Amino acid sequence: MYEITEKKELAHTVYYFKIKAPLIARKRRAGQFVVLRLNEAGERIPLTIVDSDEKAGTISIIVQEVGKTTAMLGDMGVGDSILDVVGPLGKPTHIEAFGTVVCVGGGIGVAPVLPIARAMKAAGNKVVSIIGARTKSLLILEREMRETSDELHITTDDGSYGHHGFVTQVLQKFIDDGRKLGCVVGIGPVPMMRAVAGVTKPHGIFTVVSLNPIMVDGTGMCGACRVTVGGKNQFVCVDGPEFNGAEVDFNELIMRNRSYQKEEKTAMEAFTYHEGAKCYEK
Repeated sequence: MYEITEKKELAHTVYYFKIKAPLIARKRRAGQFVVLRLNEAGERIPLTIVDSDEKAGTISIIVQEVGKTTAMLGDMGVGDSILDVVGPLGKPTHIEAFGTVVCVGGGIGVAPVLPIARAMKAAGNKVVSIIGARTKSLLILEREMRETSDELHITTDDGSYGHHGFVTQVLQKFIDDGRKLGCVVGIGPVPMMRAVAGVTKPHGIFTVVSLNPIMVDGTGMCGACRVTVGGKNQFVCVDGPEFNGAEVDFNELIMRNRSYQKEEKTAMEAFTYHEGAKCYEK
């Protein structure tokens, strides 16, 4: 069992957790993730490791309630325990001296961007970050991203904070202004990552995206997380989660992520969630 030692609400239905997992805390690197299961009957879901504290033996994750399992996790609190936390999984982010690295995070994607930005900064890169959300109240980790970035640019779809528009518009302006970009890291909703790759590809700018397909075992055995990258089959859990954005078949990824929409909807309809109370089946 893995005890929750800290919980904070970052935005509506978005929560930060610290979990006691000393072995994972000791080994994790930027870009890696865990697969967790809340109970014996629960599904297995992948979540990025946002941070770790080796001395305290904890890892940090950020969760947005989007389905039954994340709603159940969102209702858990300090002192509660998670049955399984497996990791660190996946390949760590490739870190080198690129020069200027632009880290682009959209919505909950700011969570996996943060440890990468920190690692890129520690490697001597100039880190320019662009983070965005639909509206100001949904923006997360602004302080942390500002602390680790040489520049921080903020966008909101509704114009309630920062640039009125999308993260890709700010990125495009960097390119139009002739800024030399050694690497772009883009993480967020699949359409956002596809748009980031679309902006950088014509200019030959190396762009990394972190994919989020359906995943079950996390060890490459089930094949659920298959994606096509550069015309070849790849498994996100062992070959990724990060890939060259210019080579990803995003249309296929979107279609595969819709495979269980009916089942996901049915699970949520059979489940009642009361804010501030325990989740339970109807």
